[in-house]
Amino acid sequence: MHELTNNPDRSQFTDEEILRRSINEPWLFVFLVDRYEAAFLRKVRGILRDSRDVEEVVLDTFAKIYINAHTFTPQSGAQFSSWAYRILLNTTFTRYQKLVKEGERFIVFDPEFEQLISENEPRLLNEEKDAVERILARLPGHFALVLRLHYLERWSHDDIAKQTGENVGTIKTRIHRAKAAFRKESNDTELKVFK
Repeated sequence: MHELTNNPDRSQFTDEEILRRSINEPWLFVFLVDRYEAAFLRKVRGILRDSRDVEEVVLDTFAKIYINAHTFTPQSGAQFSSWAYRILLNTTFTRYQKLVKEGERFIVFDPEFEQLISENEPRLLNEEKDAVERILARLPGHFALVLRLHYLERWSHDDIAKQTGENVGTIKTRIHRAKAAFRKESNDTELKVFK
């Protein structure tokens, strides 16, 4: 028997240690599921709402974490939780995009996001919202993610930093660069109407 299985106080083992060992001892992965499942469900529920979508996304996330366990490399300041939450958020927003395209979710933009699209247009029409979605889908994942979190989901810089495990300055810089990438992409494509 393994010391993790026999030890009633599993809190002494780090997430990184459990993940590493679960590659060769798959039954240990359940300890990570126990640690993160409730928090993952709460986070996804705040975005998707529907319990079936929420549960599916969380299951998909754990599957991706396990399948990609060998790619995780511990780094200074980058914990397992940051890596896991990034996978969770990317999986969540992939599902969210699918629901938007299928007409099961509607995009509500806050005023700051609308200003990003056009300085002169106070409201976006449905066709223009679809164009925004298409552009976000073409942006690098980390850019689309911060734009969605900050502008569509109205997360603060601090909240994004906490969830991704990065500092606030990095998040602000990423949002600034993501806005520039969005503007460049929109000037070259569907949103020429906003020039």
